[in-house]
Amino acid sequence: MMRRVARADSGADREARFHREFQDERGVTWLAGVRERPGLDFKGRFYFVAAPRDGSRPDAQEVWLGDVRWNSEATARRTLRTMSGVELRRRLREARARVSGRP
Repeated sequence: MMRRVARADSGADREARFHREFQDERGVTWLAGVRERPGLDFKGRFYFVAAPRDGSRPDAQEVWLGDVRWNSEATARRTLRTMSGVELRRRLREARARVSGRP
């Protein structure tokens, strides 16, 4: 399953492409995917994003980790499909902590 969500406040980055569903500790279903940074630097141009599946405004609730990066979408897709639920939840917790300002 792949779902695209455009992010209104990111004029530079391209829309997110979601490749995997998982549940957080509270049972909320999230979509894990990638977003692509435009530009001439192709190394690590795809990075991790997550958004709630059934949120009324997924673009407003989307979180991302810029340090979890891949060189191609195919590699990102393969990695996301093979990540365990534990690993996806850990990445989500890290991204949410950064948004809230916690270390």
